[in-house]
Amino acid sequence: MPTEYGSALCAGRTPFRDATVVAMLRSAGAVIMGKTVTTEFAYFTPGKTRNPHNCEHTPGGSSSGSAAAVAAGMVPLALGSQTNGSTIRPAAFCGVVGFKPTHGLISRHGVLTLSRTLDHVGLFARSIDDVALLAEQIVGYDERDPDTRPRARIPFVQVAAEEPPLPPMLALVKTPYWERTDEETKAGFTELIEHLGDRVEEVDLFPSAADAWEWHRTIMGAEMAANLEWEWEKGRDRLSESLRAQIERGREVRAIDYQRAIARIRPIHESFVEIFEQRYDAILTPAATGTAPAGLDSTGDPVFCTLWTLCGMPAISLPLLEGADGLPLGVQLVGPRDGDARLLRTARWLATRVAMS
Repeated sequence: MPTEYGSALCAGRTPFRDATVVAMLRSAGAVIMGKTVTTEFAYFTPGKTRNPHNCEHTPGGSSSGSAAAVAAGMVPLALGSQTNGSTIRPAAFCGVVGFKPTHGLISRHGVLTLSRTLDHVGLFARSIDDVALLAEQIVGYDERDPDTRPRARIPFVQVAAEEPPLPPMLALVKTPYWERTDEETKAGFTELIEHLGDRVEEVDLFPSAADAWEWHRTIMGAEMAANLEWEWEKGRDRLSESLRAQIERGREVRAIDYQRAIARIRPIHESFVEIFEQRYDAILTPAATGTAPAGLDSTGDPVFCTLWTLCGMPAISLPLLEGADGLPLGVQLVGPRDGDARLLRTARWLATRVAMS
């Protein structure tokens, strides 16, 4: 099928074999309906997709077509990717369930490579059950993706359907960027927190996490510049201004700064492990700064996804809230690495509790 990366440079490109995730889905009996629109090279420049809830608003990105197709009822399931906020944000804007698994859980062989350190395959569905069904088919070791590893089969469907042994405890993490959220988001989360009562507690990020956004920027810039070097050399004049600027920044990253940023990932993640082990089942945080922005020249702000993508932690966006304009307002849950199935179980508990209110 045509796979053009949303770029004129790749017009007419048709791969001769499936990506690993697609091959696994075919093997499981899935019917592959087609390809969806992505932003240019899965970065910020929008494609032609519109938000099914209001065509004058962005569907988000980069996995804009996948989120919109599920939201519009074209397909029940779709795949996307996330290097910063490219699954969670469009899922939130389009009002569907979006799931970014643990880094390395799903093979990325055959998927556009922007950043080996940050790239994830993303999943879209209209229910947690469907996300669990999809995940169960595509998780596995692939020797062609060096970040996957052999592991026991994960019973996503079974675990996601179970009742938690105890009511989950959630850690509300506002991050240093809480002030970027609009008033509707603040009000929605205030109401949600009041409804959850003693099952949620606000937790401050540890000081070392404050620089995580800059480390993500350094890693993403350097690795994108390396992976898109051919496109830069052969057709930079046909790239968007924003993508050219990103590649230029990446080409200026010093090796010592890149290595320092890479080295910081493990300590940050280990600090989160302590939070989960001490008390909490999942982190509660916005999926985006608000509902989908009006206009089609931007895909929105990924700032509430950056930290979890950097750490490779599983995250899910749930369409639990709504803005005054009727557009969906996503709620994000984040779990510990390799706690993907339990995160879906906690997400089901949260969705059920909100539905009962």
